[in-house]
Amino acid sequence: MDQFAILAVLQARPGKENEVEEFLKSARALALQEPGTLSWFAVKLGPARFAIFDTFPDAAGRDAHLKGEIARALFARAEELFSAPPQVEQGTILASKTLRP
Repeated sequence: MDQFAILAVLQARPGKENEVEEFLKSARALALQEPGTLSWFAVKLGPARFAIFDTFPDAAGRDAHLKGEIARALFARAEELFSAPPQVEQGTILASKTLRP
């Protein structure tokens, strides 16, 4: 079971919603290159509210992700795309259910 998680909540600047959505879709390619990121989700929570949820088997995978390409790109464009800094929370997974073939 994955034990570590990150939840990043993002509020798009007015008029930047489509750019945020495209940015998040494009970040999938970077997530696929991270061996320590076992699951990665980009989610639209509302018209201008988005989130990224990731899971990791260990703290090293999570730390690598926090220092990786997605995080660098996210914070490099934060002022341009978001009305507030991304809210990044680190958590411990207590229980999960994942069906993987």
